Amino acid sequence: METNEEKEQREEQVINQTFSYAANLLVNEKQSPEVVKAALQKIGIDVPTATLIVETLEKQMHAAKKEAANKDMLYGALWCVGGIIATAAYIGFIFWGAIIFGAIQFFKGVANA
Repeated sequence: METNEEKEQREEQVINQTFSYAANLLVNEKQSPEVVKAALQKIGIDVPTATLIVETLEKQMHAAKKEAANKDMLYGALWCVGGIIATAAYIGFIFWGAIIFGAIQFFKGVANA
């Protein structure tokens, strides 16, 4: 006889596998949300649950992209400003690499935000 704890662990494992399957389709295989919902329905997930899974994953992906964009903006600004300050301090070098790299990384973050 299965205990409640074992049943909960099994259900949690099924949920994790389902989310992993859907995430793999969305991220690695670059399938559209509609295709992922249909694939989930094929394996026995009802429509509202499949929709919830896909929407949850899309929100997590959006949050991760936004976090990466914010990080790019921060580090890009630090590199650019650091290069400008080091150049302005005139220690014998012009730090074009840091300035240009920082600006590119900053604007990449802006574009992805």
